[in-house]
Amino acid sequence: MGATPIMGFPSTSQDDYQLNVINIMRHAARSFGGQELVSVRPDGNKLRFTYADTYDRVKRLGNALTGIGAEIGDRIGVLSWNCHRHLEAYYAIPGIGAVLLLLNIRLAQTDLSYVINHAGAKYILVDETLIPIAEGVADQCPEVKGYIIMTDKPDLSEINTRLSPIYHYEKLVAEADPDITWPVMDEKSAYGACYTTGTTGRPKGVYYSHRNVYLHAMTIATNAEMTPRDCYYQLVPMFHAMGWGMPHAAFFIGCKYVLPGMYNMADLGSLAEPLVSEGVTVTAGAPALFMPMLEYIRSLEKKPDLSGARFLSGATEPSLALMKDFYHLTGAEIVHAYGATETTPLVTINRLKPWLENKLTDEQKWDLKRKQGYPVVGLDVKIVDHNEKGLPWDGKTPGEILIRGPWITGSYYNAPGSESAFTEDGYWKSGDAGTMDAEGYVKITDRVKDLIKSGGEWISSVDMENATMAHKDVLEAAVTGVPHPKWEERPIVLVVPRPEAGDRITKEDIVSHLAGQFARWQLPEAIFFVDEIPKTSVGKFNKKAIRETYKDTFGK
Repeated sequence: MGATPIMGFPSTSQDDYQLNVINIMRHAARSFGGQELVSVRPDGNKLRFTYADTYDRVKRLGNALTGIGAEIGDRIGVLSWNCHRHLEAYYAIPGIGAVLLLLNIRLAQTDLSYVINHAGAKYILVDETLIPIAEGVADQCPEVKGYIIMTDKPDLSEINTRLSPIYHYEKLVAEADPDITWPVMDEKSAYGACYTTGTTGRPKGVYYSHRNVYLHAMTIATNAEMTPRDCYYQLVPMFHAMGWGMPHAAFFIGCKYVLPGMYNMADLGSLAEPLVSEGVTVTAGAPALFMPMLEYIRSLEKKPDLSGARFLSGATEPSLALMKDFYHLTGAEIVHAYGATETTPLVTINRLKPWLENKLTDEQKWDLKRKQGYPVVGLDVKIVDHNEKGLPWDGKTPGEILIRGPWITGSYYNAPGSESAFTEDGYWKSGDAGTMDAEGYVKITDRVKDLIKSGGEWISSVDMENATMAHKDVLEAAVTGVPHPKWEERPIVLVVPRPEAGDRITKEDIVSHLAGQFARWQLPEAIFFVDEIPKTSVGKFNKKAIRETYKDTFGK
């Protein structure tokens, strides 16, 4: 895997000091013990803790888990929302040497039971509201030895469940010893695991080491330019790609930390409220989350002043309209970033380099913000052709993006046949097609499998989606290729109109709007107006489902 390291003159550093993630929490409680953590309850009330309070509960949870039989190397699953108990598990489970298994609450039962069994989970922590999900897979997961119920109810007798055996999270924490001696784990031991969402075949396990997570926390914190004076809002689901590393970065840097608890897209008022009331300056999420939040903010008579706030955006490319409107309405900057479950996830971040400030016009700067950004320090990133030969940094020549580095997965856990996802010299093949310009800014043009090949030429669905969403009457748009008897594939567009647009928007409007940016042969022939667009469990457009539904658009 890559070049063999060469030992030079020996250092005198304490290189055997292990980068255990529990040390992030331990040092945070020591140096920022008075910093605040806010966790929103389902009823909208807020629980307030200090870092010192949180670490006390983490220590007690560690002892409680050991007390019921958890051991070093055990995989312990968590089914929960973004709440304080989930955060405590982020530190206590790996702290005792076990592996934090993050379970995606949006997975289908067959995939969720597969993940639990494939990982060999010994215990599962379950939020009371998610008991039906755990019950739905319990019969298929006979090796699970117990379920720890995360609830505010004082006694298990008040909880109706057929899960067995069950433990009461708060009672375990309250009765546990507040003092603990954490094991010093080899930093290459698994800290936690996330499974890919399984859009192609079964979910695959990515097991992150302590070293991986520790270094990634430093990287996220520095690239988001976080300080102890910031307030971070954990919008990214904590079950997805380690919550994008933010539960570690926030405590690494010592900033205020806000957890939204259980939320849904139908209640954006309560979701947006902490932005102002708690003084949020940094958050992260997918455009699928930011778009409805923006629509909610539009409806407010008095718009919140979020000047200086940085909203890291990933999963899919944020449209130019979304970025501009957020900035002009609230002062918040959407900062484009890129990564994946396999990359922990940060690979690139888009900040304007100082020497470009006076070189580019305002419109050129906005256009630059559509790119995924430049690779962060510590990673090797290259763009290659189908023979894995490097391509020029001209911002025009597309190829597959390959990545390697200390927080990039080197293999999938117990997944025979997945070896082809890695090169001989240790790069992970992202499956994303993109370009890199002379300044190192990466632009994703599509998933390799989602590029539309029409008449032997390529069309980028991402660029067409974002161009469509720039139309004043379009709320959301997805583009994919479907079979065509003559041209191999042709693009189709799914459009969700803005509510106020009514029936005034037509297919001709969309085609005319796109005509200024795409060649005539690239323009879509089929446009469908829909109420919603299918999405995956992490908020990306589900192109697989769209292709299946619309596969006969141009005939069988």
